[in-house]
Amino acid sequence: MGLFAGIPVSDYDRAVTWYNLLLGAEPAFLPNDREAVWEVGEHRYVYVELRPRAAGHALTTLFCDDFDERLAAIAARGLTPAERETYDNGVRKAIFLDPDGNELGLGGGPAPD
Repeated sequence: MGLFAGIPVSDYDRAVTWYNLLLGAEPAFLPNDREAVWEVGEHRYVYVELRPRAAGHALTTLFCDDFDERLAAIAARGLTPAERETYDNGVRKAIFLDPDGNELGLGGGPAPD
């Protein structure tokens, strides 16, 4: 199954800059002057779209196998999670808030022993 998850933003350029830092790459493609698309896995995409009235209401979580390494790389690019959670089953989540307040969480399995 593929994924194409959209995040509405109020300032396109600011959002592209921020998501480049979070995702560690430039967009995979730019379908028009209002959208930028990052490939986060095979057939799995996250995109921002200039939609000021809807900005700030997205909730997206990406689950990754390299949780600790990914968080370290994001921190090296200057971003830190707004919040971190660990669930009863050991699953971890780091919550990042973009400049509009949209939530993009990164989830990972239990910490290695």
